[in-house]
Order: sequence, then structure tokens, then C-alpha cells
Amino acid sequence: MAEKLADRQCVPCAGGVEPLKGEALEQLERELGEGWRVVDGHHLEKEFNFNTYLEGVNFVNEVAAIADEQEHHPDIYLSYAKVLVTLWTHKIGGLSENDFILAAKIGQSIRSAF
Repeated sequence: MAEKLADRQCVPCAGGVEPLKGEALEQLERELGEGWRVVDGHHLEKEFNFNTYLEGVNFVNEVAAIADEQEHHPDIYLSYAKVLVTLWTHKIGGLSENDFILAAKIGQSIRSAF
């Protein structure tokens, strides 16, 4: 059985590689699931909704800790009880496996903590 995305570790990207496209991109999107969507083949995004502002802030802090541990940092937008997380690998101007790994780790965190 293949290792789950959430069990993998992000690997620093030195650039110079092509962003994911085609079947490779579609396969990772299917494997990730959980409401994440690929936008224009360029980035992943998902909106998370909470009951209170503080729940959203706590989630942002959890995402920040995971991102820092993985050395792969998303764009995060917090608005009252809503958090939008956007991921892509800036060095290659598109999606890499790291984006899907981090998204899976974020999903795993929200299932266990929120």
C-alpha cells in the first residue's frame, strides 16, 4: 500500500523543475480529496469555516506550526470565522507534491483538533 500524503514529509524545492500537470496533478488531487481544489492548474485552495473568530485564529496557528515544521508555507487569509488556505510552490510557479503533502497534513490536523 502506498504511503498516505499526510505521512510524507515536504522536501525543500531548489527550483528548476516543472510544476505538476496532467495525470500526475489529477492523481494527487484525487488522493487528497477533502474539499481541496486545484485552481487553474496553479494552486490548491480550501476554505475552512468555524463557529468563532478564536477558533479560526487557533486553526491559523496550528497551520503555521505545521507549515514551519515542513518548511513549506501557505498563504492564509483569516476573516472572522473563515480561513482560506492557498498553497503553491513559489520557486516553480505552480504545484508540487509538497503542496499536496502540506494540504493533507492540514486536513489531518483539523480532523484531530477541531
